[in-house]
Amino acid sequence: MQKKFARFWLFSLVAVLAASFYPLLMGGRVISDMLRDGTVLKENYPKYIIPYTPIAVALILGVLLLPLFVKLMKRFAVLGSSALSVGAFFGLELLFERKVVVTSTETAATLADWQMFLCRYIPPEEYAGETVTTIRTETAVDLLIGDYNPAFKLHFYLISVVLILAILNCIYGFAQIAKTGNPARKKALILQSVSAALFLGLCILACFTAFWRDGSILVSPLSACLMSVFFILLGVTVGLFFGSLLLGKAKVLSRLLPAVIASATTLLMYVGEMILLHGHLYRFGTGFFFDGLPDMVLAPADLLVILAAGGITWLLTRIGNPKPSAVTA
Repeated sequence: MQKKFARFWLFSLVAVLAASFYPLLMGGRVISDMLRDGTVLKENYPKYIIPYTPIAVALILGVLLLPLFVKLMKRFAVLGSSALSVGAFFGLELLFERKVVVTSTETAATLADWQMFLCRYIPPEEYAGETVTTIRTETAVDLLIGDYNPAFKLHFYLISVVLILAILNCIYGFAQIAKTGNPARKKALILQSVSAALFLGLCILACFTAFWRDGSILVSPLSACLMSVFFILLGVTVGLFFGSLLLGKAKVLSRLLPAVIASATTLLMYVGEMILLHGHLYRFGTGFFFDGLPDMVLAPADLLVILAAGGITWLLTRIGNPKPSAVTA
């Protein structure tokens, strides 16, 4: 068992290092520019160095220390590792945001400001009581004169923490199976791994395409589908993480609670988007089903997405939940 555990740990470390090559390379380039010039030119700035370079470092640290956490904390190893890795993520993330300066031909800004201005949208303007459904986008330089609102990063931080927790949970879970030989959690870990992989894939796709949004608050059917799946997968991934910690418990804990957490996480993502869009949300269509409800920003379509995250989580935790005797064996 020890040899199997050691092989799994080494394989996991090499895999995480390989997957982190590009974020680490881009982070190294930015650090090199800062040490040499004290700034990073706009044309040399890799757009998503935050949060993906800090995520990569956090995951490498968590996997590197896997044998130590397993030895000292045993079945609670993933909790200790997750706390350390999330702490490392925020430490490096905030260091980058405050210390790295991006310079254009007209102005300079800290990385936190720059990332916001790359993502920021101007909300719909109203003329004669009619709302224009196009959200104006402006260049980062044009927007640097605006006010910085750190709350816009809520959904970036949420996505980052979810990726760290889900990936570490899978690695540590399979490591425990390799160490103990007890396969009771295997089905739940496979479901978590598939969910985490799909969610990571959509995050990468969003980095390169932003789901093909074109600046209009009314998005295309393709964009609407991808955004809906993204929101649902976010909630499901979080729900399965908590479900994996409650395997074998009573149904209200092992199924219902993860489902509620999944829906709450998806709702929180909507809140992050609403902050980014200055109190608005992207609309997936027109008519009652897609328009915001009275006194609410959320539309029936959005509520369906939130409920879907909880419903799918409940179904998957039911599939992946072993008998209590199998978990404690």
